[in-house]
Amino acid sequence: MKYEQLARDIIQQVGGKENVNSVVHCITRLRFKLKDENKANTEAIKNMDGVVTVMKSGGQYQVVIGNHVPDVYKAVVEVGGFQNQSPIEDEDGPKGSLFSRFIDIISSIFTPILGVLAATGMIKGFNALFVALGWLSAESGTYQLLNAVGDSLFYFFPIFLGYTAIKKFGGSPFIGMAIGASLVYPTLSTLTAGDPLYTVFAGTIFESPIHITFFGVPVILMTYSTSVIPIIIAAFFAAKLEKFLKTVIPDVIKMFIVPLLTLLIIVPLTFILIGPIATWAGMLLGSATVAVYNLSPLIAGLFLGGLWQVFVIFGLHWGLVPVAINNLTSLGSDPVLALVFAASFAQIGAVLAVFLRIKNQKIKTLSIPAFISGIFGVTEPAIYGVTLPLKKPFIMSCIGGAVGGGIMGVMGTQVYMIGGLGVFGYPSNISPEGITAGFYGALIGTAVAFVVGFVLTYLFGGVNKAVAATPQPEVTPVREEVSATKIGQE
Repeated sequence: MKYEQLARDIIQQVGGKENVNSVVHCITRLRFKLKDENKANTEAIKNMDGVVTVMKSGGQYQVVIGNHVPDVYKAVVEVGGFQNQSPIEDEDGPKGSLFSRFIDIISSIFTPILGVLAATGMIKGFNALFVALGWLSAESGTYQLLNAVGDSLFYFFPIFLGYTAIKKFGGSPFIGMAIGASLVYPTLSTLTAGDPLYTVFAGTIFESPIHITFFGVPVILMTYSTSVIPIIIAAFFAAKLEKFLKTVIPDVIKMFIVPLLTLLIIVPLTFILIGPIATWAGMLLGSATVAVYNLSPLIAGLFLGGLWQVFVIFGLHWGLVPVAINNLTSLGSDPVLALVFAASFAQIGAVLAVFLRIKNQKIKTLSIPAFISGIFGVTEPAIYGVTLPLKKPFIMSCIGGAVGGGIMGVMGTQVYMIGGLGVFGYPSNISPEGITAGFYGALIGTAVAFVVGFVLTYLFGGVNKAVAATPQPEVTPVREEVSATKIGQE
């Protein structure tokens, strides 16, 4: 096993496998939940060959590896015997702040599906691009089949989120999936075609027609396909109810009575109460986001584009993920992910300047795979291995991201689907109506961000002065490990 020794060293230095509650991975990081982070030897891990750096964020102990993290993760779970362990919370362990727990919940729910979500979004984006270029007709069989591939995951999103959300909350994943499937059951959507029985909340923004009742209780039928918030809240209550039922139901009938009662209680409760309230909350959140953005798209672009990489370092970007996905589901487009798109291009511009200016061969060698990885939106090797240790290049890349984000804000750039990162992200900026000024804003904004990041770093990055005084992390360059096709999130 190629990374067996690295896996053994990491497990030993995080306090041993008995100190590990759970371990998962994203595109570049091993994400540990430790019982006691004080037992981890952070400096020893940072100095390992094959480790870029260590981050602590959202209640997670994150070991940054690089693009080959899936292989290292496989070695870690095999060496540590974590294969059959479900992520669990240690009741006696430190809980962390409320915000840290929120970030941990969001990242745990969305991380497992973001890769395939990005892939399907890319398919949908390229499909829209091919229609805009006249290469495909929206009525053709090819378009319809590709659209089914690209749209299906997002349409049935509650089922996927039902699995990951209830698993995070400690419940049975298939109960979560069953709740999500109930929300998108097609027959229910056809019941809204006729005249309503009556209307509730008439004259308010929550005015809703009632087409069916459940034992006399009015049910507000809403569109839950592509929704996010209702299923997460429903999964939370389902997990709590399931845990309670397991303590009171006899073992001999527990296997089927617990899911039976959980579904019979939670599904109607979701349709009657949780779903409508969560949907209205999502609509208000989306409207509030757009209202803030409309106050000044320029300032919004400067702020988000400039600070996105800082958010990534501290894990704060996870707080914006549900906002962006909610905007896509409730409004059909989102400005948040659009305005941060330029940040990765500014980062690789800075890395290219470092490569051309630096005399230190170690950093020069590391800059090449970091640049290639950054083209495809994976910027952590660039951040932790090149620009952040040198300080000024990181600042220059943030300035470039701000300028690019400001341009995209002024030109009204939006994303219309979750898509790929880096160069694979452009199709996400194509409106269902075709190519608009916002798409050109994405092209111009990312190009300007790259140029600004490059020029400022080349002229004012202080690269050669900084390198002698700045200690560099022990890093194994990801030269042969860089995947030009893998996309994900950080």
